[in-house]
Amino acid sequence: MGKPLIQVCGLRKEYPMGDETVVALKKIDLAIEKGQIVCIFGTSGSGKSTLLNQLAGLEKPTAGSVTIGGVPVDRLSENALAVFRQKHLGFVFQSYNLLPTMTAAENVALPLMFRGVPKKQREKAAERMLELVGLADRKDHYPSQMSGGQQQRVGIARAFVARPHVVYADEPTGNLDSKTTIEVMEMIRGFARKFDQTIIMVSHDAEMAAYADRIITLKDGEIISDEQRGDAYETV
Repeated sequence: MGKPLIQVCGLRKEYPMGDETVVALKKIDLAIEKGQIVCIFGTSGSGKSTLLNQLAGLEKPTAGSVTIGGVPVDRLSENALAVFRQKHLGFVFQSYNLLPTMTAAENVALPLMFRGVPKKQREKAAERMLELVGLADRKDHYPSQMSGGQQQRVGIARAFVARPHVVYADEPTGNLDSKTTIEVMEMIRGFARKFDQTIIMVSHDAEMAAYADRIITLKDGEIISDEQRGDAYETV
């Protein structure tokens, strides 16, 4: 195999808290291959969301390095990092993070607008993605006119519309019921397989591991297990 898509070496993250320092991540070494679906699992306070933020370049490490596709994201300027994220990364959020003044289609088209894709082309791509997530009839609806499950489907369409190399999902089903959770996770997994993308998701729910090829478990800022799964759940 070639070089890992994501390489983490000696990663440490500290946060100042008054006169004290909280160590969120102690020393993380990690390599993630292209096309893997990785679940970062752990209880509250384990450091899993901090690790996700580091892997996505959303925060600078206190020590160590994070490389994505050969690019040392921890050393990029804020402007260069913003451009890198727009070109190569996608995000699915627990709270959906849809813009309330935009329709479903406009929300989905946002990543393409940031890339400079012509309006007609991005509108067509957004409508196609909404079809794929079963919301073709909701393209002109605003977030307030949709259920939580529908909003998360829009969020998924937005995350995948530009075919990013990596999609990060922070508790993507945290606000959804069991039936909708299954539907959403099948969509995320299906798109990842279809477009050969890497998924890194964070969860405290052990059932989410069924959708992953690899489960990385954190406790107190350290990796306590790293399990490769050859029998991960397959979508129907």
